[in-house]
Amino acid sequence: MIPGGGQPDMQQLLQQAQKMQQDLAAAQEELARTPVEGSSGGGLVKATVTGAGELQGLVIDPKAVDPEDTETLADLVVAAVRDANHAAQELQQTKLGPLAQGLGGMPGLPF
Repeated sequence: MIPGGGQPDMQQLLQQAQKMQQDLAAAQEELARTPVEGSSGGGLVKATVTGAGELQGLVIDPKAVDPEDTETLADLVVAAVRDANHAAQELQQTKLGPLAQGLGGMPGLPF
């Protein structure tokens, strides 16, 4: 039940929404700074992305380089980047999931 005859306190709702929006922005900034690594080929190729999914680095072990078989190397690179992006998505869900759920639970907000 909402005290005061069933009308929500709009000022309080707006303050809660602003706080959640600030928390969400802070979490997004933290994600943009957090490195996440993925790998493939038993560690022959390693990709580093930010928690926001931006590719930051790629390390290729010389053992993975075969001039006769560049397709395998390309597949390893793609797999490492996908692995890193998957880890970034998990981090995003951990950091942003609770905040987004909180915003979605507020009456009158389009989430």
